[in-house]
Amino acid sequence: MNLRPDQLAGQLSRPLAPLWLLHGNEPLLVLEAADAIRSAARQQGFDERETLVVGQGFRWEALALAAGNLSLFGGNKLIDLRIPTGKPGRDGGDALQRYARALPEGTLTLITLPELDWQTRKTAWFTALAGAGNTLEFNAPERERLPDWIAGRLAAQGQSAERDALVFIAEHVEGNLLAAHQEIRKLGLLHGEARLTLDQVQDAVLNVARYDIDKLRQAALEGDPARCVRLIEGLAGEGAAPPLVLWALANEIRTLASLKAGHDAGQPLPALFKAERVFDERRKQALGRALPRLSTGTLRAALMHAARIDRMIKGLVSGDLWDEFLQLTLRLARR
Repeated sequence: MNLRPDQLAGQLSRPLAPLWLLHGNEPLLVLEAADAIRSAARQQGFDERETLVVGQGFRWEALALAAGNLSLFGGNKLIDLRIPTGKPGRDGGDALQRYARALPEGTLTLITLPELDWQTRKTAWFTALAGAGNTLEFNAPERERLPDWIAGRLAAQGQSAERDALVFIAEHVEGNLLAAHQEIRKLGLLHGEARLTLDQVQDAVLNVARYDIDKLRQAALEGDPARCVRLIEGLAGEGAAPPLVLWALANEIRTLASLKAGHDAGQPLPALFKAERVFDERRKQALGRALPRLSTGTLRAALMHAARIDRMIKGLVSGDLWDEFLQLTLRLARR
């Protein structure tokens, strides 16, 4: 059955289900959940563990062999199957379906996957696994909920912090929960159980934000100019490839222009999203909020601006490339 992440602890205090399927867009949360399941399995007598990592050249017969081999110590066994790509292929899909239909006795199976798109979730192998065991999805908290997530982590180690301090940490570890986890642990070592001030946090926290292109698109859609400035500076500092940044922004502008034209013509947004292959709910909401404040003229000018940046990247036009990226994103973010 599908479980919420907050239901995991309660499930681990009971006899464990024979199959666990973990996936999501945040590796840290998936890893922590997998560690918790492995720890509970050891406490419940699953003393032996066999780890299988699906990669190039992996033979799916290994899964059947692992299930068929008895524990060397005569106890129960944990099979730890990891599929880093989330794509087992045809042979793997068939093997996983057969496995789900006849789970081995005395064996607990833990399968970890990355973030899965909607097409993968509808595959026969995924639905077979989900129907045979417990499925949990672990995604990073949304940006506006990140300070509360950090507060919860601090509370777990006996600390609390001013709201400004929580926001400061969130801004400086943007998009990187592993970095947030490391900084929180560091605050625990530095200050022990205490209430943290903004000054203490500023002194301790490093600027380890993971500036990425998707978050730049999101900031532009949400009309957040300050965040756009911060992300552009981060991308420039990290040496991000300008053609990739341009592709991402230009693709978003073209999508907005198509949605705007269709919406102005009286077409319903759900049909337009489907036509533009926009399936992610968060992105749908962001696009839907951006459309009323962006005119057709603004989007046309943005496309022309993107074309100028393209010529700049190719050396046909001179100018400050990253300043042009900033002006383009501010054009989209302007309210």
